[in-house]
Amino acid sequence: MFGELPVPEFFDPDRVGQVWRVPYQERAEQAVKWRNTHRIPPAGSDEVKIALVLVDVQNTFCLPDFELFVAGRSGRGAVEDNVRLCRFIYRNLANLTEIIPTLDTHQAIQIFHAIFLVNERGEHPQPYTLVSVEDVEQGKWRFNPAVAPVLGLDAESGQKHLLHYTRQLKAQGKYQLTIWPYHAMLGGIGHALVSSVEEALFFHGICRYTQPRFQIKGNHPLTENYSALGPEVKTGADGRTLAEKNHALIEHLLQFDAVIFTGQAKSHCVAWTVEDFLNDQRVKERDFARRVYLLEDCTSPVVVPGAIDYSEEADRAFERFARLGAHRVTSEMPLSEWPDLKDVLKK
Repeated sequence: MFGELPVPEFFDPDRVGQVWRVPYQERAEQAVKWRNTHRIPPAGSDEVKIALVLVDVQNTFCLPDFELFVAGRSGRGAVEDNVRLCRFIYRNLANLTEIIPTLDTHQAIQIFHAIFLVNERGEHPQPYTLVSVEDVEQGKWRFNPAVAPVLGLDAESGQKHLLHYTRQLKAQGKYQLTIWPYHAMLGGIGHALVSSVEEALFFHGICRYTQPRFQIKGNHPLTENYSALGPEVKTGADGRTLAEKNHALIEHLLQFDAVIFTGQAKSHCVAWTVEDFLNDQRVKERDFARRVYLLEDCTSPVVVPGAIDYSEEADRAFERFARLGAHRVTSEMPLSEWPDLKDVLKK
């Protein structure tokens, strides 16, 4: 296990909240020099293997001018989180075996976007509208028949699905169907990783002879996908499978000595990803929860002043994860001091 490295001089915390082009060739040349100067070994030779899962660290969630900026209560949440995240990656460059970014991936016509629903006047719901089972049962919000053809549905089956979907969310104790602003649009700039984080991942990859293991999530039009490991609702009203659990990713993560989770938002995609992982039977059977670390100062909850504030829900979720055995840590703590990981490092 290597000690902490310095943060490269090119890292500029003032640019973390901006979009810009990563100078790949220049960074690659610097990474080679960095590797040689600090004698950083290839990731494939790591005896202690550590994975860093970055949930949805994308422009759409992390930059103030974008659609679903995760401001937290500070008003600068995701930007501040990513300054700490980049520094954490650079300082621990020689110890992070693999970085696994998830990418929330959408198109306009999806169940959580306004175009999917209409009221009796043909109007679409406003962003952040919560759609309950009762709203659907009483006809307050209905499936929009105009989008049926592109989804391979008819008006009746679309309405049945909407009712089934909201009932399933309620039965599972999940958040009500939320109408989110159009975001993470496939092919758009909001879908991309935050530039500073992308730069850190690229630098890590060149230094350690590895590359990020990207995971696409959220692209099925008929279900939400907060968790990187599975959809909110797996089957439609007809019993057919909509989307399945990401078993391959779970099996992959179980090969590591430690798995670190962080990203955006703490209250939604991070929380549901960790929840799904800790409650997976394979994780329980291997007593793997003690190898899970929640990088808590690099993630923030969804807060929209005057509309919604999920801060308390996020904190309760992380308290629950800790009771299951996961460790709440911060980016400033040396890895050698992390609970349980200390014992692994002594091997």
